[in-house]
Amino acid sequence: MKTIGVIGGMSWESTVTYYQGLNQGIKERLGGHNSAKVLINSVNFAEIEQMQRDGAWDSAAVVLCKAAQSLEKAGADFILIATNTMHKLAGQIEESISIPLLHIADATGHELTRRGISKVGLLGTAFTMEEDFYKQRITNKFGIEVIVPNGVQRKLVHDVIYDELCQGKLNRRSKHDYQTIIEELAMNGAQGVILGCTEIGLLVNQTDTEIALFDTVEIHVQEAIKEALNES
Repeated sequence: MKTIGVIGGMSWESTVTYYQGLNQGIKERLGGHNSAKVLINSVNFAEIEQMQRDGAWDSAAVVLCKAAQSLEKAGADFILIATNTMHKLAGQIEESISIPLLHIADATGHELTRRGISKVGLLGTAFTMEEDFYKQRITNKFGIEVIVPNGVQRKLVHDVIYDELCQGKLNRRSKHDYQTIIEELAMNGAQGVILGCTEIGLLVNQTDTEIALFDTVEIHVQEAIKEALNES
């Protein structure tokens, strides 16, 4: 079994979900007392969030590259970044290490293709919804059209992530708002919706809507398990 290196803490709430999912998945595959071989470098999200607001992406890259390098030195065979937004820096992180980085958008694109999706909605932070590093990767590599909510809705989605979900708060009104936005994306032609922030799955899941949801944490975890067990 390969050792999985996780750059976590962005936020720690979703990193918990990663750790739990990796261990549950390995146990389901192998049974008995088996669990995942996991190394986690959990950064201080307050520092990263400030860098995001300041647009100090190069400074954030230094922090995450050091985290990745420490995981490699500790024996990780491949790396996960346990957040969608910070895949904006995936290229810089990949260049700083000699082991593979399992990209969350690639894992998601493979699952969308497997499910026959040609047009998908995307929820996430403003960075993920508005910049090209995530949407364009899915479009270019998998030929899938990606649509996002309108400006007012994007701000709401972003604010709920940072002001509530990253603080461990689950608000019933916010859940209803997210459900409404998901329904509007479907009305605009989305065959499903990517939960493109690792905290969103804490608020909404497939039991909350008939529209197909693609939880990037679950997808990323399953790809990591396959890689750890040499199944991919």
